[in-house]
Amino acid sequence: MDQKVKVVQYGTGKMALYTMRYVYEKGGQVVGAVDVNPDVVGKDIGEILGTENKGVIVTHADNAEEMLKQTKPDICIVETRSLFSEVEDALYLCARLGINAITTCEEAFFPANSNPKATKRIDELAKKNNCTITGSGYQDIYWGQLISSIAGSTQTIKKIKGSSSYNVEDYGIALAQAHGAGLSLEDFEKEIASADNITEEQRQELINKGEFLPSYMWNVNGWLCEKLGLTVESQTQKCVPQTHSEDIFSSTLNMTVKAGDATGMSAVVTTTTKEGIVIESECIGKVYSKEDFDKNEWTVEGEPNTTIVVNRPSTVELTCATVVNRIPDVINAKPGYVPTEQIGDLNFKIKELNEYIK
Repeated sequence: MDQKVKVVQYGTGKMALYTMRYVYEKGGQVVGAVDVNPDVVGKDIGEILGTENKGVIVTHADNAEEMLKQTKPDICIVETRSLFSEVEDALYLCARLGINAITTCEEAFFPANSNPKATKRIDELAKKNNCTITGSGYQDIYWGQLISSIAGSTQTIKKIKGSSSYNVEDYGIALAQAHGAGLSLEDFEKEIASADNITEEQRQELINKGEFLPSYMWNVNGWLCEKLGLTVESQTQKCVPQTHSEDIFSSTLNMTVKAGDATGMSAVVTTTTKEGIVIESECIGKVYSKEDFDKNEWTVEGEPNTTIVVNRPSTVELTCATVVNRIPDVINAKPGYVPTEQIGDLNFKIKELNEYIK
């Protein structure tokens, strides 16, 4: 591909500051931006980035279709919310216009096991209009490819156990709210934990309706099972509030989380498979105290046992770099809704993005 890769940034919050900069640094071109925040709509993205004006004005989401038709991007980066239902309209719009899209929406990493109806709808439209839609980000490597690579060097596996913690302050208000940060324990039980106090039949009914609220590891476990060729027999999740002994101020929520209230949550997802391998993964997202730091730890139990620990990963930068490095892979991929486990392993892109596009 001779010309620069043209990118539209859908959502101009904290993550977009990195993805837009990384796109430029990798030789790409941001040709459009979308948001609903009145504080940024109408601004040049250079003002958001703290650079010279780029000649790209942030468009309100109501006018996104017109802008996309005019700019004709090669790909759209969707960085807004955490649930598939919350990014569905943006992804559907891209699929309808035949525009490739990649999103950091955590559920979008493997939405077929939590919202199959919407996934199929977008998949069929993307195939019809010859474009690729996928989800990526931090989990693509640190909860996915890294673990499957370790498994590839293991003779037999009994269990895969993972844990990852992150500061919800780094990702914006949508993620913080999804983790129950700032809620009293009573409200956490009502609004967050109660969603999992259901039977397997009730959960499946919610999944079929597209009303299930998966934790991030729900979709990660599904991705891992597909990548490793495992057949899922059952999957459960449990969300537990995290608390702190002292008040903590959250700049993202613009409030003080009182001692004893929920600073976030731990979500544990357990998957059993026909092959006898159990995957138990936990994500801990909360407003950090001064003592907390990001940590990613996974153990593959079998012959041999292997544990890998990544302390203090720069999860925001890693998420955004993963998305930008994935851009050529997505453009080159087959049409449809294609999880990254089907697209292939992610590699560092040393050249400009367009040089990797077939």
